[in-house]
Amino acid sequence: MSVKTILCLVFITIVICINKAAFSQETIIKLQRINNTPRIDGNVTDSEWQSVKPLPLTEYEPVYKGKPTEKTELRIAYDDNYIYVAGKMFDSDPDGIRMNSLYRDLYSGDDDISIAIDTYNDNRNALWFFETPAGVRVDWAISNDADANTNCFNSSWNTYWDVSTIVNNKGWFAEMRIPFSSLGFRPVNGKVIMGISVYRYIARKNEREMFPDIKPDWTYGFVKPSKLQDVELDGIVEDHPAYLTPYVLGGFNQNAQLNGNSTSYLKNNDYSKEVGFDLKYDLTSNLTLNLTANTDFAQVEADDQQINLSRYSLFFPEKRQFFQERSSIFDFDLGFPDQLFYSRRIGLNNGKPVRILGGARLVGKIADWDVGFIDMQTEKQDALPSQNFGVLRLKKQVLNENSYLGGMITSKVGINDQHNTAYGIDGRIKVVDDNYFSFNWVQTYFNGMSNNGIRKPLDNSLYRLHLQRLSNEGFYYQAFVERGGENYYPDMGFSLRHDFTEAFLYLKYGKTFDENSAFKRITPGTYGDFNFRNSDHSLQDFEAVQNWRFEFKNGALFFIGLAYDIQDLRSPLLFDASTNVPAGNYKFLNVNIWYNSPDGDLLRNYISTRIGKFYDGSRFNLNIQPTWNISPNFELGFTYDLNLVRFSDRNQKLDSHIARLHLRAAANTKLSATTFIQYNSNNKQISLNARLRYNFSEGNDLWIVYNDGLNIDRYRTQPILPVSSSRAIIVKYLYTFKI
Repeated sequence: MSVKTILCLVFITIVICINKAAFSQETIIKLQRINNTPRIDGNVTDSEWQSVKPLPLTEYEPVYKGKPTEKTELRIAYDDNYIYVAGKMFDSDPDGIRMNSLYRDLYSGDDDISIAIDTYNDNRNALWFFETPAGVRVDWAISNDADANTNCFNSSWNTYWDVSTIVNNKGWFAEMRIPFSSLGFRPVNGKVIMGISVYRYIARKNEREMFPDIKPDWTYGFVKPSKLQDVELDGIVEDHPAYLTPYVLGGFNQNAQLNGNSTSYLKNNDYSKEVGFDLKYDLTSNLTLNLTANTDFAQVEADDQQINLSRYSLFFPEKRQFFQERSSIFDFDLGFPDQLFYSRRIGLNNGKPVRILGGARLVGKIADWDVGFIDMQTEKQDALPSQNFGVLRLKKQVLNENSYLGGMITSKVGINDQHNTAYGIDGRIKVVDDNYFSFNWVQTYFNGMSNNGIRKPLDNSLYRLHLQRLSNEGFYYQAFVERGGENYYPDMGFSLRHDFTEAFLYLKYGKTFDENSAFKRITPGTYGDFNFRNSDHSLQDFEAVQNWRFEFKNGALFFIGLAYDIQDLRSPLLFDASTNVPAGNYKFLNVNIWYNSPDGDLLRNYISTRIGKFYDGSRFNLNIQPTWNISPNFELGFTYDLNLVRFSDRNQKLDSHIARLHLRAAANTKLSATTFIQYNSNNKQISLNARLRYNFSEGNDLWIVYNDGLNIDRYRTQPILPVSSSRAIIVKYLYTFKI
């Protein structure tokens, strides 16, 4: 065992010894049970609600414990099958109520009421439900204790629940009904402990009244699982429903292919008919099995196109619904965006879909263990073999309610015994207050390349040690050291670097201002990031940043940062056929500025710019993202990303334009349409993704999807490019049976 390994084990032992206090015992309140089911109509006048006391609310923002500007009454109750939330949101200016969109799952700067529920009371994960005055439902999954430094929100997660609202000259009034079967829970001796927070948000004032009283010391403190109020529920009847969702799909695909002589393009037409199903079955109140056959994701929105001006791979988020159920269990964080398991490795190849023949997914708890299991098989496609993907994840709370130990195994197997296996252990220990220590250790094994796992265990391993204080108020620090070996390749994960050692230190200080200031908080910060090659211990790249973040009480954000970079290139960096950066050592300075307008503005905008040196040249980047809610029925969003790169000494330049136009229309909360048009000057294509959805009821949908890839400047190559490289129209219907 190496000296480094021994020191790491000693350090972990010391931390554990320091932290041998028992689990903290916070005050637990009994949630009020009601005997009769209230009508979910938005009136909040049922006799059942009159017997439920309003929650004591505290202003969270813009001024902590300030005086609310509007009267609010929020109530919460439950019966055998549901949690209920009711809100009376009085408003002295009803015309100022923001209900910007009717589009399901879209938050567009609306007023809302919300409940966050830590269903298993593990102080790390929660489900977040919010409802707007227009009756729009939005549901997200929260992980990593809502740590803003991680990918902590999953906005693609969906479940079954009901809402209703009324808007009149007194304000707006709302009710929610959330089935326990959509939550999962852990009963102990007939009782269930959950964590909750409830709030009302007034968008035009950036005002949030909430229960319980949580200090605004964290970026998302109002839904931070470890700070939620523990509540007790008695006598909940366990229900184990099964949801069977078959689908039928028909469509037309047209692809352009070169003829045998490569003199012209031919249209290859394909008419498709597909059937398949998903099955969701709650084995227990806290363990869910998903089965899928001939899996299809035709209705998933297209990825945002990006331009890569670095030596590292681009990261795209997961949007497919099958992988969303309690997806945080599968988090094995190696520093965003690096992950040991990256679900987009399954059923996608270079962003293009690969047929999934079927598979199984198991998530939840067995005894005191968080369990996640996936096994899926893909079909052979062209040169890509049929492959099997397997993942097993285990986590267990230890020492205190904010700490855990865990492990993960991933396996990818193809034909001819092509395989890649990775396994690792990780942990997160709350040392004291908001200070945390976490660690990761991973090894990978694969055929086709030498594995010296016994003689040189670090060659195919990665380890990471991380210290952090989680707070926006006062002194904050984050430090980690990470090392990946030359044979560390997790085929089912995402990894920016190989054969490297990285050291990172970030220091900042948050200062909150009183009610007389326009500022809510100002936070200066400094960080340094060092990356070394393991082969000769030389510096591969380095970045030092000094930045300032200004938060305004109206919800606006302003940021300015000054960055100094060192990049040592051993091989040329290629941007396109005519633009590159030669191998060499480069030092350059640039400034980054961005501004985000308040969420409550009807015309919202994000604008950023980066100006300065870039290797041996210069770079100017401008990114603007205005969003305009013309009415609740129509939202227009636009993104324009401009990069002007100049290498004057070498007479090279790169002008990159990416434009995205997002049109969202909704006749009501059931019928909606989205048109997503993107232009990328690098590949000289316009891509179109149009989707029409009619939601008859939750789990019962009709989708019509149209995709097209249109070539710009068709005469730039020979033979002449076709007008469309690929075109498809798909009609998909799915219906969910509760059995």
